[in-house]
Amino acid sequence: MSEYIEHDKNGVSVGLVEKQYFTFAEDPHHPLVLESGASLGPVTLAYEIFGKLSPEKDNVILVLHALSGDSHVAGYYHADDSKPGWWDIMVGPGKGIDTDTYFVICANILGSCMGSTGPASVDPKTGRPYGLSFPLVTIGDMVEAQRILLDHLGIDKILCAVGGSIGGMQVLEWCVRYPDRVVSAIPLATTTRHSALAIAFNEVARQAIMADPDWNSGDYYTGKKPVHGLAVARMVGHITYLSDESMRLKFGRRLQNKADFSFNFDADFQVESYLRYQGNKFVERFDANSFLYITKAADYYDLEKQHGDGSAVAAFSKTRAKFLVVSFTSDWLYPTYQSRSVVKAMKKTGLDVSFCEIESQWGHDAFLLPNERLSALVKGFLERVRREAIP
Repeated sequence: MSEYIEHDKNGVSVGLVEKQYFTFAEDPHHPLVLESGASLGPVTLAYEIFGKLSPEKDNVILVLHALSGDSHVAGYYHADDSKPGWWDIMVGPGKGIDTDTYFVICANILGSCMGSTGPASVDPKTGRPYGLSFPLVTIGDMVEAQRILLDHLGIDKILCAVGGSIGGMQVLEWCVRYPDRVVSAIPLATTTRHSALAIAFNEVARQAIMADPDWNSGDYYTGKKPVHGLAVARMVGHITYLSDESMRLKFGRRLQNKADFSFNFDADFQVESYLRYQGNKFVERFDANSFLYITKAADYYDLEKQHGDGSAVAAFSKTRAKFLVVSFTSDWLYPTYQSRSVVKAMKKTGLDVSFCEIESQWGHDAFLLPNERLSALVKGFLERVRREAIP
């Protein structure tokens, strides 16, 4: 850790951080066996750590990221870095997840392109990027890789697993897959399985990528990349992260140039320009194939089917974690009724579960934005869990 400290309106930053890498399954006789039955190795996970591990190793918070996230949850990579980690408002000294108290770990998921092994990685058998020869991975495979990382770090217990959206799916998977290792959990704006609507939007986004002639069946790493398809996919996804109210307040029907219509297909409306900007910015940092793989993993996820023979109650009966489940009023991608269904199933098993629906106009992305109530809820829940966990 550096002495570099950055102050902001939400508290003090963790300062300078470093991305680290862990590689396993290097022995071809002991690969990582995936849920599909396919094998993968070697496997690298990029991860970052924040705070100090207690002597008893009982203060570990595992943060799980969403689709386009990465291990960089908080802090800065260098003194001139203008953009902190994706959840810097929540993770840091004195914040909701207080790094003066907790040891925070965040790893880039398997299948991503932000340092962990994914379709853009080089296949050691061919010396070329995997592309579509990379096996399909699941939420369970992502969690299994994280479990191996924690074993490597000598951590047996997770005081709390925290994550939103696809990160929330990983939180739930951790709880039912490794009940003896997770003391508590905070799934945010998430679900146990995608609705038909969520699957439909993901499929439209995937088709946008695969329809790009430069996609070349996933083999584009030595030539032109499918930037147009990926940009459209991001535009589609970004719409699902917002809400009608947030778009009305931010854009309405305001024109980009405060003039009349152009009477061509330029971006006349501000919302059009915004979506094009988001799409173009996304292609600079994300791999199209990773987008395909991660959205497919999210669509495949079904906690009830995989762990409870179709019953959420049976699935949650496998865990003993304490839960704080949070939804947001304007989230129509993972609406509140899905979180209520999760809470209902948890209560039927006798679990210690708290639920809060937070009033917000910002849609699904609300859990990533500054929210004093969310920060206070997370902080209070963690303090209670830590207090009760200490003998």
